[in-house]
Amino acid sequence: MKPALAIVLLLSAAPALAQHQGHDMPEPAPAEAKADPHAGHDMGDQPAPATNDPHAGHDMDGQADADPADPHAGHDMGAPSDGNAEPMDGMDHSTMGHGAGMAAPTASPGPDMETPPPPEAGSGPPRAADAIWGAEAMASSRNDLRRTHGNFPVFWFQGDRLETQVRGGEDAYLWDIQGYYGGPTERLWFKSEGEGEWGSSPEDAEVQALFSKAFKPFWDFQAGIRHDIGGPDTTHAVIGVQGLAPYMFEVDAGLFLSHRGDLTARVEAEVDQRITQRLILQPRIEANLSAQDIPLLGIGAGFDQIEVGARLRYEIRREFAPYIGVEQSWRTGRSADFARARGEDPSATSFIAGIRFWF
Repeated sequence: MKPALAIVLLLSAAPALAQHQGHDMPEPAPAEAKADPHAGHDMGDQPAPATNDPHAGHDMDGQADADPADPHAGHDMGAPSDGNAEPMDGMDHSTMGHGAGMAAPTASPGPDMETPPPPEAGSGPPRAADAIWGAEAMASSRNDLRRTHGNFPVFWFQGDRLETQVRGGEDAYLWDIQGYYGGPTERLWFKSEGEGEWGSSPEDAEVQALFSKAFKPFWDFQAGIRHDIGGPDTTHAVIGVQGLAPYMFEVDAGLFLSHRGDLTARVEAEVDQRITQRLILQPRIEANLSAQDIPLLGIGAGFDQIEVGARLRYEIRREFAPYIGVEQSWRTGRSADFARARGEDPSATSFIAGIRFWF
């Protein structure tokens, strides 16, 4: 080659050499080499193909961010450089490693997938204690448990009101007791209440014997007899209900039919309002009604007597509590007329002191 021609060729190649200065220039590819769309990737054990792009594998600023869903986004996926190349569709990438960041996600079970129980589940005895102590011994133990923690009879007695009442110089006494013997659903109840002036026999007194049967939670149906031992001798047939109403109101209601055919009724309700753990305020109301006038008993038709009061008690022990209170009573209608005829005031205010106990 002539020296002048060599100098011209060197001068024309200088810009291209300056452009790629600092790059490791691979060996020139054969003429039949085709463009590789995966240039710059780790192709495992496969030989690195030649590429026509001198910038393959470099970070090209200014290009749009690749879609993270497509691992080949941003690569040249165009047509091959010659007609001998296979189409891109159907290329097997399973053997190609694309780096740590391109690992295939691992499938996880869905939220509705459940692990089936092991085959031995449910194969044990229905009661584990039977396998240790024996079914016969445990059957006897369970019977004892039912007897001591279930349907067994108990005795309960309560002095609900044992009190003295101060009524403007005419002091009186009053008792109201009740109790039962039986199980949780069937019981024999007994009740007694009465009142009178100190130093004299009771003006009104009664005793009741009732059979009680639970018909729903906290409620009993009661039926039996009542006998009056104060005033005219009278016997009554009794039906009623007793239980715990909403908001913890204790309710006792009874319907009485005397042996003379007189029909009367009584409803009592009280509720405990705890001020402290031991100091309790108990509002109480009682209403007596009659279906007809009963002159022998001094009772008029309609509302016979209404009593409204409140008692404040202090539980020295849960089973023993003294109390004080106040109560207002009214006789209405014909009953008020009968009271005036006996020289009594149909309305009375009483200041109360008494004790309440149970065992």
